[in-house]
This record gives sequence, C-alpha cells and structure tokens, in this order.
Amino acid sequence: MIAREKLWTKGFLLDTLINFLIYIIYYMLMVIIASEAIHSLNASMSEAGLASGIFILGTLLARVFAGRSIELYGRKKMLYFGILFYLATTGMYFLIHSLPMLFLVRALNGIGYGIASTATSTIVSTMIPVSRRGEGVNYYALSMSLAAAIGPFIGMKLQQLVPFEDIIIFSLAMVAVCFVAVAFMHVQEFELTEEHRRELSEWHIANFLEPKVAAISIVAFFVAVAYSSVLTFLASYAESLDLMTAGTLFFVVYALVITLARPVAGVMFDRKGEDFVMYPTYACLAIGLALLAITTQSWMMLLAGVFVGLGYGTFMSNGQAICIHLVKEVRIGVAVSTYFVALDLGLGVGPYVLGALKETLGFSGIYFVAGATAVFCAALYYLLYAARRDARAKAAAAAAAGETLVQEQKEEFA
Repeated sequence: MIAREKLWTKGFLLDTLINFLIYIIYYMLMVIIASEAIHSLNASMSEAGLASGIFILGTLLARVFAGRSIELYGRKKMLYFGILFYLATTGMYFLIHSLPMLFLVRALNGIGYGIASTATSTIVSTMIPVSRRGEGVNYYALSMSLAAAIGPFIGMKLQQLVPFEDIIIFSLAMVAVCFVAVAFMHVQEFELTEEHRRELSEWHIANFLEPKVAAISIVAFFVAVAYSSVLTFLASYAESLDLMTAGTLFFVVYALVITLARPVAGVMFDRKGEDFVMYPTYACLAIGLALLAITTQSWMMLLAGVFVGLGYGTFMSNGQAICIHLVKEVRIGVAVSTYFVALDLGLGVGPYVLGALKETLGFSGIYFVAGATAVFCAALYYLLYAARRDARAKAAAAAAAGETLVQEQKEEFA
C-alpha cells in the first residue's frame, strides 16, 4: 500500500493561521468602519459606503502587481513586506481625523491586505502535495470561511464594548502574531532561471494577469456577482421580512456547512476530477438564491444558507485549485492573483449592478436574477473551460496514438 503524501506540515498550518488572522482583521473592520465613519466623522451614507468600498480598490490594485512580484522577489520576502505594510497601515487608523484621511488609510490598508493574502495563497499552493491539491486547498480555504463568520461577530461585539482605538490595538496584535509566525515558517522558493527572471521583469499584461486561468477567472467573476447579492442585501432583505434572527444566523449556517463540505469536496476533486465538484456548486448556488427569492419563513432562509454555502463556498476553493493545476510553478503567484482579482471585482461590481434592479424588481427579483446568473455560470464553465479542456485532451490523445502507429509501422518494416 502506497503511503499518502503528508499534508499537515508545520508550514501548511502556520500559513493557514496567518491567512485566518489576516482575514479576521479584514472582516472585523469592514463591518464597523461605515458606522464609525458616520458617528465619529459625520459621514453621509454614501461617504460611509465609500470608506468600506475603497478598501477593495486597494486590494485589487495590490493583487494585480503582487502575483508577479511574489515570484520575482521571493515568496517569503513578499509575505513579510505585505504583513509589515498591513501592520503600518492598520496603525494609521490612529491618525484619522477627517474623511479624506480615512479614505487614504482604507485604500492603503487594502493594498497591505491584498499583498499579504495573495502571498499566503501562493505559498500554500507550493506546500500542498500534487496528489492532495484539491483536499489541501479546501482545508486552507476554511481559514477564509471561518474568518467570514467570526470576524463580523467579533467586530460588532467589540464595537459595543470598547472604543474604536482598542479594536485597532487588537488588530495590530493579530498582525504582529502573523509577523512572528512567518519567521518559523519554511517557504519553498522557486529558483528562477535568467529566462524566467527576464520574462517576469517585462511589463506586459501576461505578467500581471495569467492568460491560462482567464476562463475559470471569468466564471469566478460571475459567481461572485451572484454571491454579492447575499453580502450586500441580505441584512436589509431579512429586516423587510421581519426575519432578523434568521438573517443573523444565515452566515453561521453558511460557515458550518463550508466547514463540513470543503474537506469532502477536496477529496472528491482529487479522486473524481473538477467537473464532479464544480457543476454541483452552480446548482447549489442557484437553488440557494432561488430559495431566498421566495423566502417567507426563517427555516427557508436558513436552508438557503446551506445551499449558498455548498455553492459559493465550495466553488471558491476549488476554482483556486483549478488555477494552480493549469500553470507551471513559476506562474502560480500570477495565476492565484488573477483568480482573486476576478472574485474581488465580481463582489465589487455586483452590488451596483444588482442594486440598480431594486426599484423595479424588489429584493425577490434581485435574488431570482442572481440565481439565474449562477445557472449561466454553469454554461459558461462548460463553454469556456470544460469543453476546451476536453477538446485539447482528445487532440493530444489522437496525436499520441498517431505517433505510436507510425513507430509501430517503422518497426514492422525495419
């Protein structure tokens, strides 16, 4: 019996912990910064929204450049730099006394978060054995899912109990833990040849956005647009239905489902292939969003949380696994950053696109449209990715068979 390659190494655990704390800070501050801007700086609703959203712009900018830089300058060095920049810009919250300063700090903080989170995702990709890639990425992605549930809860609780300055001190302490953890983590660096270094140093689009993962990244963009309806409108929708308790518990159910489903999905990804996992994710997301569209009772909203978790939560980690599989090791950083740029962009664009439908379609209409988008993603996945992959595989098999036949004929007449 062949022993399975080891997954739970010290490096894998430390990288996952660092990523968890980075995301905890992100979600913790994201849920309270708007109300802090309103109460402390007399911001309007639109200005408060900008204070939240401008963080994502900083993150997108960082991800575009980080993927290339991680391989060019070193994975561990870029993680150190990202965490130090995250630490410095988190400390800058103490300097905020006006809205322009708040916007600047949020954008810079987003850059630090973008560099650090892209570095952790790239590093963990090199720590996971190829035979357990789907399983490993899914376990690692639990750090993001749990942070998405725990971070907002901690942020809202602390906001009720302590001043904003104490929350920043708590955030700084977590970033400091990340910095110390990096020192104990062995990172496998890719030895760049002069050709690789020259290629990565060139300023062309392929060094910032990986063409080989364009298809799955386009699908990821539309999946994120569909899921953005949950992040943006669920609280208001639950309030309009007088289902605030269910709305609060929705993300708890979401996190629990992902915690249970992702390890199983990862094993199935490795054993059965990506299609076996990916097509059900689109179906589950569509069902969950359709349930939200017709929700009238708490149990329906919570059941929707189960399906949305199985849909978006499972897609996000397995889409990353596909990206890693499609490129050479030297391109992993660019591939991962390209994928997360698409996800972040979808989460940023989605609220504006879907929000424009609110006046004419209402909340139910928004969720029906989002559900239809999830179905569209399944078709897009087949057309842009699966069909082309299968065509390439058939062509390669036919070419190999032709070469074998020619060789046999040569041997026959020899």
